[in-house]
Amino acid sequence: MSEFRFELLETRGRLRRGRYHTPHGTFETPCFAPVGTYASLKGLTPDQVRDTGSELILANSYHLHVRPGAERIERLGGLHRFMGWDGPILTDSGGFQVFSLSDRLRIDDDGVDFQSVVDGSTHRCTPESVLTFQRQLGPDIAMVLDHCPPGDAAPALQREAHERTLRWARIARDLHDSWGGSSRGQAVFGICQGGIDPELRAASAHALVDLEFDGYAIGGLSVGETKQQMAVALDACVDELPADHIRYMMGVGMPEDLVHAAKQGVDMFDCVIPTRHGRSHTAFGKDGTTLKLRNLQYADDERPLVAGCECYTCRNFSRAYLRHLSVSKEMLAGTLLSIHNIHFLQDIMRGLREG
Repeated sequence: MSEFRFELLETRGRLRRGRYHTPHGTFETPCFAPVGTYASLKGLTPDQVRDTGSELILANSYHLHVRPGAERIERLGGLHRFMGWDGPILTDSGGFQVFSLSDRLRIDDDGVDFQSVVDGSTHRCTPESVLTFQRQLGPDIAMVLDHCPPGDAAPALQREAHERTLRWARIARDLHDSWGGSSRGQAVFGICQGGIDPELRAASAHALVDLEFDGYAIGGLSVGETKQQMAVALDACVDELPADHIRYMMGVGMPEDLVHAAKQGVDMFDCVIPTRHGRSHTAFGKDGTTLKLRNLQYADDERPLVAGCECYTCRNFSRAYLRHLSVSKEMLAGTLLSIHNIHFLQDIMRGLREG
């Protein structure tokens, strides 16, 4: 029996509470996975990440393939050992990064050639190579290569990306099966594309289900479309994904978006926003507000960031101190604000699970 298993424990309307089992432990859903792009959550130790309530983290195979290299990480014992995290890890295929970060790329039906943002070197990604990189890295969950166009892409490009993503998904699924499927210790998720076109989104979901992946992701949202467009696209595909498999919405991290999507039936999320906000001296506050800690209004403010928040930052430090760190450009500012922001999102996830 595979070590990967999704338990659907409860439904309240379309909101789902579940549990996903992996070889490195379980995580409760709905869940939020903070992002450690280069096998590191910037400024945070694994223990600090764990203390926020995080059970799953994400790393990026695109960046790790470019530097330090998937083969090197494999020689050094795999991603869990390399980064000192003993819980579940998911790696993104890098499709979003390839199409959004590279100024020079050439795409065909077999893959994509792109120029590294690190050193300008040229690389080629194919459905097979991307899955091979992730096999070498050794995360619990790997993602297929997808074509992720911008949110304002023309309908013809969205359809082309949808069809190419499905073609690549079939290749990746067949390769995964030839290696023994999830019984070898790694699950592979397919990715639903289709932009903001409800018909394409539904068609993508149906086709992915027919391919029988270990889990299903919804990609290509939060890339420039409006909130209303995102909601329509999500609504068109989420219920088409099987109820007994985990559903993952990629790259979404604003509190209101997490709540809305979870109430539409999404189980897991990831995003760089909480740590990126932290490094830019911004903290999540109550009722959708954010606190810009460099503002003068916090210079004498003795209150915690959020009253009642049990994160390490709010239990120990005032807004005045955090402002001092921010304006002094102290490294500790980004660490403490990132801790709060991740914990804040984990509190939202806990609230959704507990009802």
